[in-house]
Amino acid sequence: MRFAWRRWRMSNTDVPIGTRCLQVLSTHLCPRVRINRPLCYKFSVLALTYIAYCCYHLTRKPISVVKSVLHRNCSTVALPRGVLLSDAIDNSTWCDYPPFDGPNAPALFGTLDSAFLFCYAIAMFASGFIAERVSLRYFLTFGMLLSGIFCYLFGLAKTYNIHSIGYFVFVQAMAGIFQTTGWPGVVTVVGRWFGKSKRGLIFGIWNSHTSIGNIFGSLIAAKYVESDWSMSFIVPGLIMGVCGFILFLFLVDSPDSVGCAERHIETRRRDQYSRVENADSPSDDSDPDDTDIVVGEQEVSGNIVRPLRGSINTEVTMRANERSPMLGSVTSLSSSNSSEAIGFAGALRIPGVVEFSLCLFFSKLVSYTFLYWLPLYIQSSTTLGAELSADLSTLFDVGGIIGAIAAGVLSDYTNMPASTCTGMLAVAVPMLLVYQHWGTLSLPVNILLLFVVGILVNGPYALITTSVSAELGQHSCLDGNSKALATVTAIIDGTGSIGAAVGPLLAGLVSSSGWENVFYMLMISDVLALLLLVRLVTKEFKRRKRNVRIE
Repeated sequence: MRFAWRRWRMSNTDVPIGTRCLQVLSTHLCPRVRINRPLCYKFSVLALTYIAYCCYHLTRKPISVVKSVLHRNCSTVALPRGVLLSDAIDNSTWCDYPPFDGPNAPALFGTLDSAFLFCYAIAMFASGFIAERVSLRYFLTFGMLLSGIFCYLFGLAKTYNIHSIGYFVFVQAMAGIFQTTGWPGVVTVVGRWFGKSKRGLIFGIWNSHTSIGNIFGSLIAAKYVESDWSMSFIVPGLIMGVCGFILFLFLVDSPDSVGCAERHIETRRRDQYSRVENADSPSDDSDPDDTDIVVGEQEVSGNIVRPLRGSINTEVTMRANERSPMLGSVTSLSSSNSSEAIGFAGALRIPGVVEFSLCLFFSKLVSYTFLYWLPLYIQSSTTLGAELSADLSTLFDVGGIIGAIAAGVLSDYTNMPASTCTGMLAVAVPMLLVYQHWGTLSLPVNILLLFVVGILVNGPYALITTSVSAELGQHSCLDGNSKALATVTAIIDGTGSIGAAVGPLLAGLVSSSGWENVFYMLMISDVLALLLLVRLVTKEFKRRKRNVRIE
């Protein structure tokens, strides 16, 4: 793929001020050095969006760590020096932080999780709608600053002795609303800059920001949780605010804003696809097995671009947007990018959006139950303290990094994303049972099983929210409409976020009857996620069988 540079005739307001300053400095200090600006822009986009979403998860994680000190058995906690308990103070609750010092503390924690996650899920649909219609640089900056502020406000409750459950619920709800600016924003920016080639691998590596954010969030929160838990929120909130300002200075949210146009190439084999059928036709379960070819290595004749080497039966057509080979046939091709932003009804009609959205509902339910309850589960099922339990829980996220990359590579290699997700979900079900029964035998066993579970649980979740969402948002049935990516991403992740809200809430209720019931709930969720993809898996295998027969 090659970038075609046009003459830069735009106002300075089209380019972030930080980027303009860097361009001026490079021109004056290194006038003879030729810089590959498209490559620099791509690298900066990957780096900035990676850091941005790390920060989003950095500020989500502290609550799961701090739960263990907001309510605990204080009879096992040493009294601070010089402090004596009176007879009027319950020895088992003196160290708890009101209003979480009563027997209903698990229910209150579930309320906080639900306030955040339900507001996140509902606002996500509106967030995707807005993201398609505004500057994503301002959109992300605004969201990061406000998300950081509300994380900071949660920590200030301890500083100013605020004990109102209404205050905590309000802060969590507002944090959930502004956290929705993250995912539609970063996925859309990266989708604009990067084409189809190696998308699964690129998104798989890039998606490690989720796990890295969780890991650093856990480590920072664990650093302060036993000394001053308010700092577990204040420090991540400050970090997010600073990173949001950096994003405002340097993020180039679209190639067009810097006069950089990317040409996407689609190839089709004439002998294999001599006709184009309707996507809803039951007789066609496959898509063109097209590949991207660099324009510079081809001979162009009229509207047909013929490769200088390779199969003589290959036809290449120029398109403005990526093809989507996953689901359904190509119904129409168009090079127009001036279409209006797509609506929710139109996005739901894209083949595969409904199935993957519902699958993500259950996949994210499992992932977020681990996110919010794993440190507490480890502490209650082992002899580890709050800090060590939080540190150990990061292995689930380390496994998630490997799982995201593995799922992306498998999807790229097989061109079967639904089958990739289904395979990992099928193995995840028995592994959850194994971890629940044998994870507490010893620390090495816990580490190994938690790492494996992280791979299997987070792999499908990461693939659906990144590569699959990007492909569906640029599906060929959209007639080249480039303003669908954020809406599709918001629908898929918004549906998944409803599951993410339901999971921790149910875990808080079910855990009172035993942690084994929580794991049964998670296993059932993974089975349902698997079943929702059966139709798409069948189509992928039929398509693969047809391709093998033709070759």
